[in-house]
Amino acid sequence: MTTRDLVGYRVVAVHAHPDDEAITTGGSLFDLARRGADVLVVTCTLGEEGEVIGAPFAHLTNDHADQLGGFRIGELTRALEILGVRGRFLGGAGRFRDSGMAGSPAHENPRAFVNSGDEAVELLTRILEAERPHLLITYGPDGGYGHPDHIRAHEITHAAAGRVTVPRILWTVSSLPETREGVDRITQVPEGWTLPPQEYLENAGVEKHDLVVTLDDAALAAKREAMRAHATQIWFADGSVSATNPRAAWGQGAHPVWALSNLYAQPLLGREHYQLGAGSLPEADLLGGPGLLDGLARDGEPA
Repeated sequence: MTTRDLVGYRVVAVHAHPDDEAITTGGSLFDLARRGADVLVVTCTLGEEGEVIGAPFAHLTNDHADQLGGFRIGELTRALEILGVRGRFLGGAGRFRDSGMAGSPAHENPRAFVNSGDEAVELLTRILEAERPHLLITYGPDGGYGHPDHIRAHEITHAAAGRVTVPRILWTVSSLPETREGVDRITQVPEGWTLPPQEYLENAGVEKHDLVVTLDDAALAAKREAMRAHATQIWFADGSVSATNPRAAWGQGAHPVWALSNLYAQPLLGREHYQLGAGSLPEADLLGGPGLLDGLARDGEPA
């Protein structure tokens, strides 16, 4: 039975687009919430510049109906329900628009998140003032893999945290050694999919991290289902189908196999990794363990 040992703790995770919360931090957020922590996911854009997996909603993209952002609100809502956490959009749904990848014409939109300026910092500062989180989660300075919106999320998170006292900031990262091992153990790739090139893995992965969260069966299952809720963006190669994507794909490996719209087969690993962005970690956390909140004071209690 899971203990409610984190009642009184507050956590805020700042993510750039719907699906980032599930892919990078889903298991950790689920575990924090089921143990009693109050977890809020702040999403900065609707992910309007994304591609779409599955034919039924293929024309929602920005070059056709430009309705993908609204559709992704529903996907995010379902994912957060699965994880058992709260959610809100920075400035309200649609205030800032997905900026697209580096060099995208979407950067020219005045509402693009990369153009959010001090307004985004002020909006997040107000959230942090209201929430008073013990832990703040976002990306590192490179945004994890260089996406301009992820970099901007990092920037506004640290800027807002400079105005509001936050005991600890963690950056979600991908372990390059563990991801490589997981890819190497994929034995079947669905038709039309490929294994990711090394440069793709290296761009998104890090060699070193400060903390590891090992997901138990329940947390890993919740992460998987939260990812699956983002069906326009994520495809699991387990034979499943949905109204969004009625095509089944089959893959096999040591871990469940999934892909984004680039159809690079990836392993769903049972561990999530973090680097320390601000504050400190108890020494034991450097060796691993679920200590996202270890060493921090609950309300009214000493650290």
